[in-house]
Amino acid sequence: MNKPTEHCGYVAIVGRPNVGKSTLLNRILGVRLAITSHKAQTTRHAILGIKTFDHGQVIYVDTPGIHDRSDNAMNRYLNRTARSALNDVDLLVFVVEALRWTKEDEKVLSMIQQLEVPTILAINKVDRVDDKETLLPYLSEMSSRHAFIEIIPLSAKRGSNLESLEQRVLQSLPLNEKIFPEDQLTDRPEKFFAAEMIREQITRRYAKELPYATSVEIEKFEELTGRYRIHAVIWVEKQGQKGIIIGKNGLALKEMATHARKSMEKFFDTKVHLELWVKVKKSWSSDQAALERLGYGD
Repeated sequence: MNKPTEHCGYVAIVGRPNVGKSTLLNRILGVRLAITSHKAQTTRHAILGIKTFDHGQVIYVDTPGIHDRSDNAMNRYLNRTARSALNDVDLLVFVVEALRWTKEDEKVLSMIQQLEVPTILAINKVDRVDDKETLLPYLSEMSSRHAFIEIIPLSAKRGSNLESLEQRVLQSLPLNEKIFPEDQLTDRPEKFFAAEMIREQITRRYAKELPYATSVEIEKFEELTGRYRIHAVIWVEKQGQKGIIIGKNGLALKEMATHARKSMEKFFDTKVHLELWVKVKKSWSSDQAALERLGYGD
């Protein structure tokens, strides 16, 4: 039996909230697979993004940001999801922000140090550093914190130095046959991405008023001739939050639905008929049973 000659394996992208993990995954894949915003905890699920080469395959796992808060069921779920993604992977990409090191970065590193998984340190947002010489002592400090197999400064937003990261990732994976078909991009169904694109609009539009109090449930997803019909419910925790999302005369909800629909049409490459409703379920983010019903189960 011939031994495999190509590299293939699982790579978890980890880090604290808002360091650019999802932006990095999207840039690597060339598709907006993971939703993004400037608000922490935008990513709530581990998402597989599959990139296939002629000589190998990399299965990236985007994870929620690891954070200190554990005051409700949602925050605990996010940390459990991120931790579980560190298990059974072949490689970690630990993303930090250039010239910054926080308690939450330290928490992520302590989790990494408990594992015997090779780790690449990706120093993101170097495009924001005007004087690049100031990076040198930071790089030296990072190298002293852990035996990283490589430290790579990059900009996920601009795509700079991503080729170096991708090459190092692929080379670091074991020799294996490809796991997924060459044309497969992710393991998630289309219904999942429809919900995520609605939630992205909510997060971007109502970041100050509704930080973590919303979730989206797809009640109907039908593939019709030449179009998709999607019915979705936006769940909030208070009546006042419902009013904020709907807006005066329903204009805010209508505008948000239009932007979400356009994102879906681009992503699914077909026409979309989208209908949205807003409903109240008190304290759903602190209710374990409610979380599981909304898709946040372990």
